[in-house]
Amino acid sequence: MLNSEFRDKEDLFVACLRHYLESQQKRGLLTKEPLGWGNVETFLKHGPLNKGEQKGCFSINSMREFAILPDEAHAIVAENRARLQRLLAMNIEAEKPSMDPDAVAEMVLSFFSGLCIERNLKSGKAASTRKIESLMKVLRSL
Repeated sequence: MLNSEFRDKEDLFVACLRHYLESQQKRGLLTKEPLGWGNVETFLKHGPLNKGEQKGCFSINSMREFAILPDEAHAIVAENRARLQRLLAMNIEAEKPSMDPDAVAEMVLSFFSGLCIERNLKSGKAASTRKIESLMKVLRSL
């Protein structure tokens, strides 16, 4: 059955990646009104779906394997990261920080990537929550 739906394992991987990102987008973590720090914090705490043995974010984890992934996967991940950065910047801009919202969004997205990768180390939810709360304290002071 899989052979009739997908050309090869790369095609299956790309379909899974698309499905994952579409389901993440439907959650609307960065589009809830009012825009602001609350959405950023929710995104950091609940962005990746952590169920069972799945740790971190499928998209972020895929970035570690770019050397062996099809070009289409690279494009999908890059497009998603650009979209997330725009949404983060919109939320940050709503808070009128003293720093450039795009620069802050870039830093938040890098923090998110690191946090997702750390989840593979089984760092624990308490450690992640502590780091997120510390970052949010810094962000709210901008």
